[in-house]
Parts: sequence; structure tokens; C-alpha cells
Amino acid sequence: MTEMISATGLVKRYKNVEALRGLDLSVPEGKVLALLGPNGAGKTTAVRILATLIKPDEGTAVVAGRDVLNDAEGVRRSIGLSGQYAAVDEHLTGFENLEMVGRLYGLGGVASKARARELLERFDLSDAGDRPSKTYSGGMRRRLDLAGALVAAPPVLILDEPTTGLDPRSRQQMWEVIRELVGAGSTLLLTTQYLEEADKLADDIVVIDHGRQIARGTADELKSQTGGERIEVVLVDDGDRDAAVAVLGQVATGEVQSGDSERALTAAVTGGADSLSQVLAGFAAGGIAVLDIGLRRPTLDDVFLSLTGHATESDTDSDAGSAGGEGA
Repeated sequence: MTEMISATGLVKRYKNVEALRGLDLSVPEGKVLALLGPNGAGKTTAVRILATLIKPDEGTAVVAGRDVLNDAEGVRRSIGLSGQYAAVDEHLTGFENLEMVGRLYGLGGVASKARARELLERFDLSDAGDRPSKTYSGGMRRRLDLAGALVAAPPVLILDEPTTGLDPRSRQQMWEVIRELVGAGSTLLLTTQYLEEADKLADDIVVIDHGRQIARGTADELKSQTGGERIEVVLVDDGDRDAAVAVLGQVATGEVQSGDSERALTAAVTGGADSLSQVLAGFAAGGIAVLDIGLRRPTLDDVFLSLTGHATESDTDSDAGSAGGEGA
């Protein structure tokens, strides 16, 4: 399978901060790779190198068959880039923004106008296309920005936290747009600090922290690293706690853990639904009432916490100041 993005040993330093520490990346044609990490992990630094906006201090990178150092212009012709903040001219209409991008790509006046109207329709912006973009909502501006990245129909898309700051409805709309692009054959590198986003969109996930890759795999592969399923219980009466622990202990693979309160209990299991059925039967036989009980799979949040010891949206390490607004 053709690698549309391939990077080896990327290193980037800003004074005393090492934003990237030997990062390797590969994205096969037609696939989505999510680069997952907290603020300060180095995600945007990696994006800027792949987009030829900055040069690595060490390492190599090839995008769409073109070297980012030796053929930067060729790389730029082959990618569509959408950054963390919508890069639109507020004084131009949506149509004028897209037409301008087309002209900058050398499409010519007629082709630029046609492509602008086509993309406004595709991104559900036709009704607002002749309004100044400063009147657009945050979700509309992000869709317009993504449309701008597609004007030249590039084979590779690089989206740097495309849904940051959006409300849940706008985020869902952006996810649908991204799925359509991938379904049409685009290759996508997606940086995000939203675990649900990586879970829903990515074929493969690279988890980075402090500029290094600390894990790679599909969402299911990464989740399996945390130890499988668990039964979570919230009791009606904390007086039933000891009896509930005894029932859970019959199926648990380790010690039953306490939750946020005395009434909350968690037990790691391997028997799946059979273990849950056994626990329910034991609770019924013992007259143990529950407010909530369920079989839960590990989440990517659990994965990230187990790998790094902190949550994804932390600001524990920031190359922002030294990177001139790095932010990732």
C-alpha cells in the first residue's frame, strides 16, 4: 500500500524546548491517521513540518511522494491544510474566500468561480455564500476553512484539530464532512485532543506525549492494552457494599475497586456478558438493589491515562510559547 505521508526521526527544537523528539509517522493512501495528544505534545509542530511551514532540525518527511525539504513547492501543491483556527477573510463573502483560494492556486477565474459554488453547496453554505464571512457562526467558518483546503482537490489533507471550539452539533457536522472526504479517497492526517473524534474517524491512532510516539494501533488495539472489560455498579444502599463485593469477587480478575463513593464498585472481568449475568443473579439472590450496573469497555480516555498518567486535555507541557503559538 502506497504511503502518502512518511516521516522518520523528526526532531524540532525551540531554544530549550524539544517539541519533537524523533517522531515517526506513516499514513497509507486513502486512510485516516489520528495524531492524538494533549496540548504541548507536539502535534502542530509535526503538522507544520509536513506542510513545509517550518523545517525539522533532524529527520526526513515525504508527502505525496515529495520531500518536504527538497520539494516544498511540490508538497504544497499536493496538500490541503486546515489549521486550528479558521483562516478566512472576514471582509469577504464565503464565495469570495473560496474564489480567491482558487485563483491563488492558478485555477483561473472561470474555474475558481465554479469550484467555489461547488464547495459552498457541498458544505451546506450556499445560502450564506454571498454574505460576509464575519457573519458566520463558528461551525460555518470551520466548514468554509475546510472547503478552502479542498479547492485544488489535493490527494492529502492535513487537519489540525478541526473541531476545536465547536459545539456538539457543529462537531458532528464536521465529522460527517470528514467521513465523506475519506470515502471519496482522500488521505487524511488528523490531529486532535478529543478521544471520541479519534475513535470515530481514524483507521489508526498514534498517541504522542512530550514529542514522542508512545503508542500506535487501532482504537480497539489500544483499548485492549488497558486490560479488557469491567463491570461498574452503583448500589442503592452502601450497607450492601460487602455483600456486593463478595458477588463481584466471584467473577473479577483482580480486586474489586471502589469508585467515587462507597456505593460505586468496579470489577475487571473476562467473561463479558456471562459475567454480568452471573453478577445480576447473585445480586437478585442476595437482595442487593442497584441504581446502575453495566458492562463497560475501556475508552481511549482510559488508554491515554494509563499511557501518560494524565488526561488528554491537560496543559502539562507546552511548546506554545517557545514555538510562537504552537498550541499542540
